[in-house]
Amino acid sequence: MKIQTYKNHIRFYPPHHFVYYPILTVFLTASIYFAVTEDEKLIWAFISVGFVFLFCLAFMLRQHYALTLQNRIVRLELRYRYFTLSGKRFEEFEYKLTDDQLFALRFAPDDELLPLVDYALKSSLSGAAIKKAIVHWKADYNRV
Repeated sequence: MKIQTYKNHIRFYPPHHFVYYPILTVFLTASIYFAVTEDEKLIWAFISVGFVFLFCLAFMLRQHYALTLQNRIVRLELRYRYFTLSGKRFEEFEYKLTDDQLFALRFAPDDELLPLVDYALKSSLSGAAIKKAIVHWKADYNRV
C-alpha cells in the first residue's frame, strides 16, 4: 500500500467515480442531444431532468451518510486521543475549532497532536495549514 501524505490523501471510489458517473453522464448528454434534435422535445426534456436529478441525488446520498458518520467518529477519536495524552477533556475548547481544523488534526501523530492543537487555537490555522504543519503524517487509510 502506498504511503499516505498530504499530496495523495484524496480517495476515489472507482464504481462510483469511474463507472456510475460516466455512464450517467453519457445518458444525460444523449438525452439533452435528443431533446434538442428530436420532434418529441418535451419527453426528452423530462428525461434529461430525470438524469440530472439522479446525478445530484446519487452524489448527495453517497457522500452524506458516510461523511456524517465519519465526522462523528473523527471527533470521538480526537476526544479520546486528547484525553489519553493530556488527561484533559477536549470538549472544553473543541467548539473553538472549525470542522476543517478538527478533521485535519486527525492526521497528526500522538507526539505532535497536543502542540498542534495549542498552535491551531492560538494562530487560527486553516485545516490545510494544520495538515502542512504535520511533520510525521499519521495516515488514515479507512476514510470514506
